[in-house]
Amino acid sequence: MSECLTFQMGKYEARFPADLFYTRNHMWMRTEGRRLVFGLTAYAVRLLKDVYFLDWQTSAPVEVERGQEIGSIESSKALSSIFAPVQGTLLRFNDDLLSDPSAISIDPYGAGWLFEMEGDASVALRPEDYVKFLDAGWEATQRALKKQVQGS
Repeated sequence: MSECLTFQMGKYEARFPADLFYTRNHMWMRTEGRRLVFGLTAYAVRLLKDVYFLDWQTSAPVEVERGQEIGSIESSKALSSIFAPVQGTLLRFNDDLLSDPSAISIDPYGAGWLFEMEGDASVALRPEDYVKFLDAGWEATQRALKKQVQGS
């Protein structure tokens, strides 16, 4: 793994490889020619905890709009929707994750990649900008997490 930036999530660290880009919906993005490969960031994985179910609501290839719901992920902490991080063509899913999604938790920047697209990558953030984005919202995130714990 390349050099990483770190965001402190209370007593836990979330590490972000400096050679990737990031989206505001907590995905990393790597370019491979014209293709964009996406996965969940260490921040998202830390909030979800252990992922045990993944489902796609569409089949590839398909045109998607940025923010369109394309799937869902279930973990020991939450059931969350997965939204397209960019507008474009969703080309392929990581089918290995359907039978064993544990790679999302164990190796989010490697075997835990989610899908490939062709699209507009201009919305992606540089790693340092993503860390600033996280920092700006961390207090609100902590309040939301405390409410979840108290409500359960």
